[in-house]
Amino acid sequence: MEEQIGKVRVVYIIVNAGHADEVTEIIRSAGAGGATIMNARGEGALHEVFMGITVDAEKEIILCVAPDKIADQVMSAVKERAGIKTPAHGVCFSMPVDRVVGMNLIPAKPTEKEEHNA
Repeated sequence: MEEQIGKVRVVYIIVNAGHADEVTEIIRSAGAGGATIMNARGEGALHEVFMGITVDAEKEIILCVAPDKIADQVMSAVKERAGIKTPAHGVCFSMPVDRVVGMNLIPAKPTEKEEHNA
């Protein structure tokens, strides 16, 4: 059931609604095997009130479990191609995963950078 998988992290990527598909393409190109997408609502310090109703930004959260090395590549790719200064307005962070049950982590294909350096 449980497998030793080495050091693994979960990367949380939060983007404006409508950008999750773009981000999943980015993380796959960075070597990740897959992702989970959730709809969310963001309420920052500057949320709007319109006719007495609070209007919060629609967001999408993409979760990606990956080995340490791939997680670093995923975060760099998201920052570069869907970061805070893009329409996706993406932010991301990662946390360590100490145990995985019921999930196969397929070894990622070499990234373009790794193939070029080989």
